[in-house]
Amino acid sequence: MDVSMTMWVSTILVLIALIVADFFIGGRKPHEVSIKEAGIWTAVWVALAVLFGGFLWWHSGGEPAGEFFAGYITEKSLSVDNLFVFILIMGKFAVPRIYQQRVLMFGVIIALVLRAVFIAGGAALVSEFSWVFFVFGGFLIWTAWKLIKEARAEEEGEEEFEENRVLKSITRRFPATEDYRGTRLFVRENGRRLITPMLIVMLAIGTTDVLFALDSIPAIFGLTQDPYIVFTANAFALMGLRQLYFLIGGLLKKLVHLSYGLSVILGFIGVKLVLHAAHEAGATWAPEIGIPFSLGFIVVVLAITTFTSLRASKKAEREEREEREKLEA
Repeated sequence: MDVSMTMWVSTILVLIALIVADFFIGGRKPHEVSIKEAGIWTAVWVALAVLFGGFLWWHSGGEPAGEFFAGYITEKSLSVDNLFVFILIMGKFAVPRIYQQRVLMFGVIIALVLRAVFIAGGAALVSEFSWVFFVFGGFLIWTAWKLIKEARAEEEGEEEFEENRVLKSITRRFPATEDYRGTRLFVRENGRRLITPMLIVMLAIGTTDVLFALDSIPAIFGLTQDPYIVFTANAFALMGLRQLYFLIGGLLKKLVHLSYGLSVILGFIGVKLVLHAAHEAGATWAPEIGIPFSLGFIVVVLAITTFTSLRASKKAEREEREEREKLEA
């Protein structure tokens, strides 16, 4: 896809304008986000992504638009997995509900900036070295297997959030207040400049998301090698994440098969990357898997995963209720 510098700059300016509008309309004043508000904004961000995909169709044809939608759906589904960790982070730092949307907003902005750096590096590697696809593909297949093992492992007790090295370094070097000071990130007390838990948790959200980008960025490069599509698909998937957190936060525990579905998707894209790398290396036997098939496969896997998850959760709730009734009888 031929993207001019003017188009790049225009796209970035539009995305910034959307983020600013989101902040002033829904996130400027701290408040508890209702299901209705989260649902409306989630629909708005999905509609904007669909409109952008339609624009790509009009501007460059069906193939770039198909790549965008495949990348967007993949990144969106992987970002849902991020929400589990975001919930742990909110609990770890005891973030008051009225401040959670502010934390998520700026945490996602930090994540988007860091992902842009990852995407630029990945695009440079892909354009120069075709063997990188073997590395990306192998990594995704390994990640898929790791997800399956983690999903099947029976862990005792509740999962806890562990601070990454960047966050540990910051909290060790800079003194912080023990409590929140509204939405302020810095305060001055007794002549000392202190950071607040608000800044720490924002950095926790942003830097933790980068760890998830280690598999999501290679995954989308398995669907398209166009940096513009990779960046915009990530941007639209991330920018609606804050509202999605409040909309389906209570339903996340019911998506018990999500890790299995994501592992199948990552494994599929990993195989697709390996076949593409082999084809580029001259292996005529290696088939190229097209975007229409990839998009259909991803949608079907997510639909099956959601259906089986909700069915399993409903069955578990029914068995738990029957067991409780027996004990009470």
